Amino acid sequence: MRLFPILLILIFLGNSNITQAQLDSFFVNADAFFKTNVINGLVDYQSIQQDPSALTILSQQIANTDLSMLDDRNTSQAFYINVYNLLVIAQIVENYPVFSPLNITGFFDQQKHTIAGEQLTLNELEKEKLLATFQDARFHFVLVCGALDCPPIIDQAYLPNTLENQMEQQTRLALNDGDFIKVNGEEVLLSQIFEWYAKDFGDNKDSAIDFINRYRSIPLNKSNVRFYNYDWTLNQTTGSQATGTKPTSLSSGGNNAARYVVSASIPKKSFEIKGFTNLYNQVTGNGTGPATDQATFFTQNLSVLYGLSNRFNAGFDLRYRQVSFGPESISRFDVFNLEQTASTRQGLTGIGPKIRYAPFSTLPNLSIQSTYWFAQGEDLAGNAERPFIDFNGDIWFTQIFNDFSIGDNFSFFTELDILIEDIGKKEDGHINRFSTPVQLILSYFPNSKTTIYSLGAYSPYWQKDFDYFYQAGLGAKYQITPKLEVELLYTQFRNQFILDTNGSASTMNFGLRISVF
Repeated sequence: MRLFPILLILIFLGNSNITQAQLDSFFVNADAFFKTNVINGLVDYQSIQQDPSALTILSQQIANTDLSMLDDRNTSQAFYINVYNLLVIAQIVENYPVFSPLNITGFFDQQKHTIAGEQLTLNELEKEKLLATFQDARFHFVLVCGALDCPPIIDQAYLPNTLENQMEQQTRLALNDGDFIKVNGEEVLLSQIFEWYAKDFGDNKDSAIDFINRYRSIPLNKSNVRFYNYDWTLNQTTGSQATGTKPTSLSSGGNNAARYVVSASIPKKSFEIKGFTNLYNQVTGNGTGPATDQATFFTQNLSVLYGLSNRFNAGFDLRYRQVSFGPESISRFDVFNLEQTASTRQGLTGIGPKIRYAPFSTLPNLSIQSTYWFAQGEDLAGNAERPFIDFNGDIWFTQIFNDFSIGDNFSFFTELDILIEDIGKKEDGHINRFSTPVQLILSYFPNSKTTIYSLGAYSPYWQKDFDYFYQAGLGAKYQITPKLEVELLYTQFRNQFILDTNGSASTMNFGLRISVF
């Protein structure tokens, strides 16, 4: 029995020695890597891409290091700081050449990395492993996000025995740097880091100035302080390649960049599940009096996507419908009556594959999505005993998305579609209806979790007897968590038939998005 505790002690000491050996090797390799590839605060991404062997070894060490026996604060902090800076470089090298880290989909908040056996994003590493655990605002001056307006990266690793001096030195250098803290007469211009992470600096400008002045050789005045726009241009050495579109001033923690971008492809090896319900109600008359007839469609769409790569996703769609036809006096919610009658009907009407592709790595918010629904069920277009519920033929729906950020709190979304409905032979009664809908959405982000938006759309039907519809509406989204979002939308519809019959049409919509990274 006495041997058992001795064995436990020996196992513990053995594991501790293994952990220390792993960490010692990691710090030596990281130090050599930074000394080789960092020049005057900039990174030689081109050379690393040409010979990534050292970075590959470090990535393996980051993934396999065992921290379960580690209880030293300085070692933990030094490890995670170096890991953050190395993974930023690794992710840029994987996508190089790029103009900015923001040209890479999900750079901060979606791409997962294996760190000491855990799956973490850069944001989770920064906010959970460092800021929340150690509560030290100086991390903001040693974690380098890959952009020119980040504090400069140093040409050495952060080491446990020198960490305090290194953090103090880098904080002091950054806060006395005229390009980082800009003074123009009586006006003081601060990096947006102090705005995005205000809570870490006392939650107001005066407290931020107090923090800065602890390190400044010449104290700042508090009377006229504002934030300058962040430059997200890549922090690469002179002469390296640079391609891509320069992003607007966004932040990895700001309202705009923190949002989910509908038009972007989802990251490799991640799932996205979306459910969207649409309750369409239309009332019409004979054109000379009040509306007398009513039609209601309740459509539920389920969409599942999987990231085969960062730019190519594949999945499937399901469409389920319930319809109700009757006099204007009945409630639109009668559509939820599941009884099959001559005026009500429900069922699965379509199922099919979906793909989404982002053709340009430098334009991550531009994507093409195509879905082909195979018609399900018999006599979907209706007959004497059952009403119309959908087209009898297949449907092919191709969408081209793009999203433009406007400053920190607005975005403009555009969608151009090619839609072919009721595909089939004309002699079998199929109409092959062709349309090219266009949709525009202006969004406002009052905070990092909330979206308020206005929508406008126009859809011409290119057929012998030209037809169209247009709609306008207001909606809102809320991120309950970064992986769970709910959406509400209300729209008004109009077309020539509705106008000619003194009618009206509207939709009420509810959406739910679940992302699994």
